[in-house]
Amino acid sequence: MSADPATGPDTRPDPDALLALAAREGHGRLKVFLGASPGVGKTYEMLTEARRRALGGADVVVGLAETHGRAETAAQLAGLEVLPRARLPHRGQMLEEFDLDRALARHPAILVLDELPHSNAPGSRHPKRWQDVEELRAAGIEVWTAMNVQHLESLSEAVARITGVRVTETVPDHVLTGADAVELIDIPPAELLERMRQGKVYRPDQAARALKGFFREGNLAALREMALRRTAERVDADLTGYMRANAIAGPWPAGDRVMVLVGSDTTAEGVVRHARRIADALRAPLVALHVEQPGKPGGDPGAALRLAEALGAETETVVETDLPRAILAAARSRNATHLVIGRSRPRLWRRLTGRTLSAVLVRRASDFALHLVPNPTAAGRPRPVPERRRLPAWMAWASVPALVLAATAVGHAIDERVAEGSLGMVYLAATVAAAVSFGALHGLAAASLSFLVWNFLFIEPRYTLTIDGPQEILGAVVFGSVALLLAGTAGRLERTAFTAQARVFGLRRLVEFSRRLGAPMDRAALLALIAEEAQRVAGCSCCVLMPMSGEDLPGLGLPRARRADDTELIIRAAAPAAAEPDEASLAAARWAYAKGRASGWGTDTLPATAWQFRPLPAAQGVAGLVGLRFAERSEPLDTERQRALDALLDQAAIALERIELMEERALAAARTEADALRTTLLTSLGHDLRTPLTSIRGSLETLRTMGEALPPAARADLILAAEEETARLARFASNILDMVRLESGQVALRREEVDLPSALEAAVERAEHATGRQVQRRLGPHLPAASLDPVLLDQILANLLDNALKFSGAAGHVAILARREGAGVAIVVEDDGPGIPREDLGRVLDPFYRASRTDRVAAGSGLGLSIANGLARAMGGQITAESPVRDERGTRITVRFP
Repeated sequence: MSADPATGPDTRPDPDALLALAAREGHGRLKVFLGASPGVGKTYEMLTEARRRALGGADVVVGLAETHGRAETAAQLAGLEVLPRARLPHRGQMLEEFDLDRALARHPAILVLDELPHSNAPGSRHPKRWQDVEELRAAGIEVWTAMNVQHLESLSEAVARITGVRVTETVPDHVLTGADAVELIDIPPAELLERMRQGKVYRPDQAARALKGFFREGNLAALREMALRRTAERVDADLTGYMRANAIAGPWPAGDRVMVLVGSDTTAEGVVRHARRIADALRAPLVALHVEQPGKPGGDPGAALRLAEALGAETETVVETDLPRAILAAARSRNATHLVIGRSRPRLWRRLTGRTLSAVLVRRASDFALHLVPNPTAAGRPRPVPERRRLPAWMAWASVPALVLAATAVGHAIDERVAEGSLGMVYLAATVAAAVSFGALHGLAAASLSFLVWNFLFIEPRYTLTIDGPQEILGAVVFGSVALLLAGTAGRLERTAFTAQARVFGLRRLVEFSRRLGAPMDRAALLALIAEEAQRVAGCSCCVLMPMSGEDLPGLGLPRARRADDTELIIRAAAPAAAEPDEASLAAARWAYAKGRASGWGTDTLPATAWQFRPLPAAQGVAGLVGLRFAERSEPLDTERQRALDALLDQAAIALERIELMEERALAAARTEADALRTTLLTSLGHDLRTPLTSIRGSLETLRTMGEALPPAARADLILAAEEETARLARFASNILDMVRLESGQVALRREEVDLPSALEAAVERAEHATGRQVQRRLGPHLPAASLDPVLLDQILANLLDNALKFSGAAGHVAILARREGAGVAIVVEDDGPGIPREDLGRVLDPFYRASRTDRVAAGSGLGLSIANGLARAMGGQITAESPVRDERGTRITVRFP
């Protein structure tokens, strides 16, 4: 709670607390009955509470309850609905397990599910029961469960030290932390031991063995203290969250933050668990830091970092040569108050000189609380990492004397020409070559051998391993020191260069992949690129699965997996092309797509399948899945490849989303164009149908009302006007039908040899007769006979002439000409009307287009040129428009036929 000097204490709720409350909305509640050890009555109390809620009208179902033969506990099941258990075959026998699918289908308000740390039988959807609980909560079901404190992941090492028994079934701490309610079931150790002796916990023979082992009073007292402390911490955290969410002022302790140093040895996971306990005791956030030192060999800290993430820690990796400086810089930048490091076994010279990590931090970290984690088990050495060598090991060691022999040959060649002290430089070159090529150990061996050979062959007295005089002693000391320094430095530089080269190569590939993603491509090419690059990064077969779209027709034979909401997943790309998940793996793909989390091999969900599926997260959900087919008994991906693969999937998801947005944009543009066309069509219909109908109706009404009173000439004019408007309306309807035929592809061609001069003359005569105007004819020589449909050609000419006569005005000039163009023929219709705006030339052949300048001159639907263009294309021709023709006026329409 912050305070403002002007306004006093801040009365606003804490945003983080509100976010924590909002994150729980939509999920089922989780209530954990926590005990210090078996036999305290967790299941009994849980079933008793379930019966009370059921009698009160709540929908309570028992998914699974382990009574362990206790009659009192079994009696509490009376009156409660109990789900049947699933039967799973395993190694010739049937195992009974909790039926997750049945519970999801039943969907009760409260589900009782005992034994939270339980490991499910092989073939179950999840390997752990707490993962079943997470899926039930995600479905909106409230779950009641029970567990003992020794099953918490962060307490497993401490419990093993206290009781001598290592717990194999553990629950991540975030499960208990994320529970909505924790109820402690507690009885004193003496009372629990008495219940053991009475046979109320185990059978008499089992109880006797337990009393001599795990169930000793000291062990039970320690476990009880752990349970009480963990429950107290949880109550305090709940109270603090409530105060922050409701803006209740109160005393706030100074903020603590714990940072744990994660190394690459086998003790790293124990250090992480110890740091988690410290952070829980302080109610402080935990940060896991790994410092990668270039040039120094080390193992893969991935397992320890993944454990830290599972325990709710934030992980960070930095690259720095000075380990203490990197730790302190990261701690200060993170505002950490507690540093947790493991107790290592440094070399003797570091301990004697006070240069161990703990000693340096004690001197330099005066403003931090430093925690050294003991390791009572065998201290693990760094995990061996195979060094990169250009030659096999035996050939590398054999090359060391070969290099020294070559240096000796060079020395003999120049022995009489240079001073004997200068010959040491030749052997230094051999030492550096061995260190750079094969490593520091080979460099040290080369340095030792070089010094012996140099001393024996070239330092006086020769052919003896003695040094005569202070000058030779000084030279020998300097040579040895420089050789050792160069060997170690060269080895570190070689490893550093190799590490840098690998990172630069990985970064270069990532940049290249990003560049390729940015290039224009369709969805199929992008998916193929994703599969190819994922195969390269992971080093295994890969496929990309996408949800089935409306374009995918049934019966195509594509591999697919059906989700609960009937969405199907189809393999869109694969590398190699034959990579295809089996039916069991497709079940994992279905789950990964539905939940948006990785599943399959190497994960916590359906790990027995051969494939691993990773989602492609997008803003609107999961865009698709990338499936990886790892070889049997293969190791998980190292940290660098994991990061590269995660980065690849993130960029791939962004690229897919970009293509989807582009497709949606194109669809939106098409819809806009269709809406505009629809509006134009309705406007045209409203105008071009209303006008002739109004004229016809007026003529008929005049004839009906006045009849014989009208002069014969007036009656003839009215009848002629009605006939003309009827013909105009018929032409409009015919144009609409022609457009429908063209759009639906129903135009049938009947080609024959057409005499073009005769066809043009017939079309011009009809136009002149209909309008009473003259059309100029200009026919070129040697016009060929074209193979066309005469009916369609006549309609094209009629539409072109009608358009020219209509928009050229009553006194306008219209001409038609035909000429030969190579192997084809061109027919041109020109007029001297107002023309078409230059910006509209590209749209003049579109349906319902009419130039704005000419709309006032003559009525029309804007379909004539569009119909003519469609008919010409049907016969293999093409129509083009030009405007202006001369003096900023006129239009030229040209139709060309092959």
